[in-house]
Amino acid sequence: MADDEYNEVDMGYEDEPPEPEIEEGAEDEVDANNNNDDVPDPLLDAEEKEEQGPVKRERKTSKYMTKYERARILGTRALQISMNAPVMVELEGETDPLEIAMKELRERKIPFTIRRYLPDGSFEDWGVDELIVEDSWKRQVGGD
Repeated sequence: MADDEYNEVDMGYEDEPPEPEIEEGAEDEVDANNNNDDVPDPLLDAEEKEEQGPVKRERKTSKYMTKYERARILGTRALQISMNAPVMVELEGETDPLEIAMKELRERKIPFTIRRYLPDGSFEDWGVDELIVEDSWKRQVGGD
């Protein structure tokens, strides 16, 4: 009984409409519309503005890296280094990925961008090299 009902259901695959054919004159009209060199294309203007570089605007957030950003950056970069990512600093016998990541952060060589979201839904992008990092790694590593 159930098999009979299933076979009667029309799945719509057999009677699909054929692809519409383009008339010969329609192709010429499309080509003629694309040859308007006098009219500026708004998409091209937007691409040219992007190539000029990002607009520098005043930032609202602090220029100091938070301990949470620092932890995430060091952890992510150490993971990358442990999976054979290229190291951005000269090694002096370091083998621990976290130590290498700390050295990269100290020398501002980590190629990351931090995106800080604001309450109004907008965001600010900061490069790691733009932020001021607290010298807490000296206490961790046992530096000066």
